[in-house]
Amino acid sequence: MGLAGYYLIAGIMFVVGLIVSGRLKSKFQAYSQVGLRNGMSGQEIAEQMLRDNGIYNVRVISTPGQLTDHYNPEDRTVNLSEDVFYGRSVAAAAVAAHECGHAVQHATAYSMLKFRSAIVPLVNISSQLSQWVILAGLGFMIGRSNPTVLLIGIVLFAITTLFTIITLPVEYDASSRALKWLERQRITIGSEHDQAADALKWAARTYVVAAISSIATLFYYILLFMNSRDRE
Repeated sequence: MGLAGYYLIAGIMFVVGLIVSGRLKSKFQAYSQVGLRNGMSGQEIAEQMLRDNGIYNVRVISTPGQLTDHYNPEDRTVNLSEDVFYGRSVAAAAVAAHECGHAVQHATAYSMLKFRSAIVPLVNISSQLSQWVILAGLGFMIGRSNPTVLLIGIVLFAITTLFTIITLPVEYDASSRALKWLERQRITIGSEHDQAADALKWAARTYVVAAISSIATLFYYILLFMNSRDRE
């Protein structure tokens, strides 16, 4: 099977990822042109959502770049890209509320977020080593395939795959919290709310593609391992 199967899987998922990413960018660009009726900025929306959830130890700050928005649990900051931080659009509202959704998860000790955070150090190690160990196990680095080394590489890669899977409920839950709060506080009304939901839906699909890609690659490596065992 060699690397041909891997390149095929990687190529397919790369194309799918480009399509989803392109669709996401076009959605956010379109919804960035739709102003909120209440005129609130992303910063104001984030700060209000934090206050409404009794969170007073998290700062909302601006960060450079596009789609660089994230919540940092280590220094307790909601980092919003400049377009979101200063923006007064449906897209800004959706992103700001979503990132605050992660802050609410942190404050309420949401189990999946705790689990994901707990395995981050292990994921960092496995993501750096897995591909090299797998290549060594396949014989591309040592000249001879070694099923045991390949199995170790697969276990390491499985850890990163697990991380992509755990990320899904974390992201979907953050979006659910965001949309419920936006609707309850009437930050987004009518079509605004539908557009905010659509924007977050496409954002979530990027994580779905990443998870499917990782799962498919993992199964491919498992098949390689089984074939190498059969040849012994």
